[in-house]
Amino acid sequence: MERAILVSADIGEYDCEISVDELSELAKTAGAEEVARVIQKREAYDSATVIGEGKLAEVKELCQKLEASLLIFDHELTASQIRNIEDETDVRVIDRTMLILDIFAGRAVSREGKLQVELAQLRYRLPRLMGIGASLSRLGGGIGTRGPGETQLETDRRHIRRRIDKLAEELKELEERRGYSRKRRKKDNVQVGAIVGYTNAGKSTLLNLLTGAGVLAEDKLFATLDPTSRAIELPDGRSLLLVDTVGLIRRLPHHLVEAFKSTLEEAACADIIIHVCDVSDPDAAEKARVTLSTLADLGAAELPVVTVLNKCDKISEDIPEDETTVKISALKNEGIDRLLATIAHNLPQTSRRMKLLLPYDKAGLLSVIRENGKIFSEEYTENGIQVEALVDIMNIKQMQEYSC
Repeated sequence: MERAILVSADIGEYDCEISVDELSELAKTAGAEEVARVIQKREAYDSATVIGEGKLAEVKELCQKLEASLLIFDHELTASQIRNIEDETDVRVIDRTMLILDIFAGRAVSREGKLQVELAQLRYRLPRLMGIGASLSRLGGGIGTRGPGETQLETDRRHIRRRIDKLAEELKELEERRGYSRKRRKKDNVQVGAIVGYTNAGKSTLLNLLTGAGVLAEDKLFATLDPTSRAIELPDGRSLLLVDTVGLIRRLPHHLVEAFKSTLEEAACADIIIHVCDVSDPDAAEKARVTLSTLADLGAAELPVVTVLNKCDKISEDIPEDETTVKISALKNEGIDRLLATIAHNLPQTSRRMKLLLPYDKAGLLSVIRENGKIFSEEYTENGIQVEALVDIMNIKQMQEYSC
């Protein structure tokens, strides 16, 4: 396990303490041990080393004293900044984005996930080759160096650009296929619910509970990266395809947003958003704001949202529920029935559960119902065919006179 010192310059852009706490969680997820953190209040970033010569000398001394092998900066660094800091401290340097990319590289499972990660890594590293090259030659591995071939990153810019073009082309093909799948779902009247939320809020645990999907769920940031889809049946008989999306995070690097756009667009193209919040987190409100802001940027601001206050078993205070807010504990299987009922209530109406008595000369209507809906039961009686069915909204008017 690498011994890491976390470094940040606080110029008042955001809450630095909270951001570094999150950086610590990211470092832990990547397999590093935090041995110290250094935060310097400044009016502006130092152009050469971010934190300035005096503070950098302190960091160098701290590295020697604590035998740290890695410096993780809570900012995006330029190639020259990486080189300057490493030359001064003789310790490998990565930044917040490189750390997140490294975690993504270790977590991607599907072909699309791996392509997206590699594309994001290459786009980020290309303008920083000089600084990163020195880093890679210094230790030859470790956190921040997983992914595409590092020797190529140092020596062959043209190769990298060709690889970027090829990856972008492959991802475009996969995105087109994803688009066809969405169109087919719309045509088949399949409704989609996107499970979204801050990373580590409990999205995968909830998906596993509702569907038995078997998705990796652990107490780490970005435990799951590849989207998973599973169908569930709601209390009113409608089917809903649940899609688990990649977890969001503060200051999500734009390289990642761009690379994972097709995956994140699953949320924008859904019929309903299921927003999972870790209600036991003291910073839950701010994390919810980050999630909703990212969704708005993706064009999902107008979609109906069900807010799921997860991990309610960890808090003692009573939080009120309403028509769009539900308290649950996915781990303890509490509040799930109310959650499903709330999703059904807020899901746009495309069909209705009806009890019908069809005259025998109207038996042909059964095939109309089956074509776009679902029949739960049918019984042939003296007076006609008694049917309980989920009727498509287009056929409700036609069936209304046979309702019982």
